[in-house]
Amino acid sequence: MKTALVCGAGGFIGSHLVNRLKEEGFWVRGVDLKYPEFSETQADDFVVGDLRDQAFVNRVIDQKFDEIYQLAADMGGAGYVFTGENDADIMHNSAMINLNVIEACRRRNNKNIFYSSSACMYPEHNQLDPSNPNCEENSAYPANPDSEYGWEKLFSERLYLAYNRNYGMNCKVARYHNIFGPEGTWQGGKEKAPAAICRKVASIEGGDEIEVWGDGTQTRSFLYIDECVEGSIKLMRSDFQGPVNIGSDEMVTINRLVEIASKVADKNVGIKHIDGPLGVKGRNSDNRLIKAKLGWAPSLKLEQGMRKTFRWISEQIKLCATQ
Repeated sequence: MKTALVCGAGGFIGSHLVNRLKEEGFWVRGVDLKYPEFSETQADDFVVGDLRDQAFVNRVIDQKFDEIYQLAADMGGAGYVFTGENDADIMHNSAMINLNVIEACRRRNNKNIFYSSSACMYPEHNQLDPSNPNCEENSAYPANPDSEYGWEKLFSERLYLAYNRNYGMNCKVARYHNIFGPEGTWQGGKEKAPAAICRKVASIEGGDEIEVWGDGTQTRSFLYIDECVEGSIKLMRSDFQGPVNIGSDEMVTINRLVEIASKVADKNVGIKHIDGPLGVKGRNSDNRLIKAKLGWAPSLKLEQGMRKTFRWISEQIKLCATQ
């Protein structure tokens, strides 16, 4: 039986990845500060603990695994990442996790590691035009991320690739672009735009307004969770180390995202634009490299993913109302 370790298995992407690996017949160990919030973990062995603690990391990476997925990070949506109030924690916590995990892997001769970086590491100056952002993989330098979250991701990319060069490891680096879907954070300040908008639309009557940060013309692409997991596994089992984008290239404005949520909710929803943290003006996944190297790219339409996500968030709102 093949074995896998998923760091960050209590989180949104990690819990979905555990489920996929179990479907494939893997024995899976999950590690996180907490269990998954919305469903029971399917991991064979789930260890609760702090990956910032090197001694704890050494205990959970105590054997040879066929595949190790390092998704653990201090993260959240724009309301968490771009205010500046959490910068020190974001950089310290995530850097410590990555330093600990990669060194423990080296000591146990675990070579096959997947690292989830982020599109937030791309230079701000390439994302000022909302209609034509440049997120091609080779545009990363000269570096100029718009947040400390992005700087830490860039540092950790280089960390994993340096271990490849110096220690003969086989680390794979993916740059995620706005992953969303059921069982993702949908309230509390760390949720991302699709979940926040679905929650707001589900919570109002038709004809009412929801608040949107900025003028809503900033552009993004959003990748449904199932395709994120598929792309991650394909990269892990390929001969390509990356970095490579794993994201949708269906770019929309935030105003358009509200329109899509309104459509799947069958509501007429207005928008009230307010001040708030925004991030870059435009961002979209450039999928030419992933198509060339993996012969694959995401294909699910945003509206299909939003429909599934809206249905799940609506159920969560009803559940909370009855508790």
